[in-house]
Amino acid sequence: MNDRTVYLDHAATTPMVPAAVEAMTAHLLEVGNPSSLHASGRHARRVVEEARETIAQALDCRPGELVFTSGGTEADNLALKGVYWSRRAADPRRTRILATSVEHHAVLDPLHWLEEAEGAAVWSLPVDSQGRLDVDAFRAAVERDPGSVALISVMWANNEVGTLQPIDEVVAIAAEHGIPVHTDAVQAVGSVPVAFARSGVDALTLTGHKVGGPFGVGALVVRRELDVTPLVHGGGQERDIRSGTIDPPAIAGFAAAVELAVKQQAEHAGRVGALRDDLVRRVIQAVPDAHLHGPALDSGERLPGNAHLGFPGCEGDSLLMLLDARGIECSTGSACSAGVPQPSHVLLAMGRDDEAARHSLRFSLGHTSTQDDVDAVVEAIVPVVERARAAHR
Repeated sequence: MNDRTVYLDHAATTPMVPAAVEAMTAHLLEVGNPSSLHASGRHARRVVEEARETIAQALDCRPGELVFTSGGTEADNLALKGVYWSRRAADPRRTRILATSVEHHAVLDPLHWLEEAEGAAVWSLPVDSQGRLDVDAFRAAVERDPGSVALISVMWANNEVGTLQPIDEVVAIAAEHGIPVHTDAVQAVGSVPVAFARSGVDALTLTGHKVGGPFGVGALVVRRELDVTPLVHGGGQERDIRSGTIDPPAIAGFAAAVELAVKQQAEHAGRVGALRDDLVRRVIQAVPDAHLHGPALDSGERLPGNAHLGFPGCEGDSLLMLLDARGIECSTGSACSAGVPQPSHVLLAMGRDDEAARHSLRFSLGHTSTQDDVDAVVEAIVPVVERARAAHR
């Protein structure tokens, strides 16, 4: 039994970095609403605007393109609903939304709502066995009737299996027809190079707690030229796209985390990538029928910290709880409804059957991960898999 916690669920959230804690706590006792005109209000506004400039520089966007939100889910909802409403209002024929079948639920669920409540026609784009968008199928879906497409949403990197999507190809095809592209880059920022202007996307989602910043703060980067209908109406903050009193301490922490994550991205990717490779190789050596889901480790097409492994004859939830009892924290990556394990929609979209879509674990490494963490998993995995298989029989 470990006397320490081995935390390998950084894709769910990652510990705050000291620079973010310092930046956030420096402002927690300060008074001042950033919308107020007196000195305290102006000081709070300066904190926010300096943070905005810091993030804009790190992400290759203009400060005015950054709209602060409460996190990734709100930013995804704002992009999908706000752009859909504006595009449809400008041309009622624009009722189609194209998105991959492996999007995060923060994208899939608002799309389902737009279908049910707003009459949108959501087209689910297929992926290959590695979870990568089928670009030919995507092009065919666009070219079938480009004038009917309101927007396209393709995640930068998949949260379960770590697959990087061909954003450049998506943007090139969309640009031929003047269709805006949104990307959920929550998993990508700080793990792989992410540059808003260079990418050519029109809207990009990120969040603080995935890059070493605080919970409850994120952003939608959105081109000034793109009309976005607000979800929230009130004081007109954030270009009148997202009303509500903004949170200077959290935004300061968010900016410090983004700046550091982007600055250290290459070094971070090299370090966690080597640990991840070691973990995968040794686990598969210890459990010979274990296998990796998603792109090959050396393909350059997956997140450096992602190891998504299948263990035939096991339930992922059983493996998770047995590892948790040993102080090792990871994830199945898939949903659990009323205590019943649900197969991963990502693995099903990749062509796996129900059983294969339930027997997997996601180990996601981050800035606090060490060789000792990897060693602990390798030491625990054989007895844990044996117990899970015995329970599953």
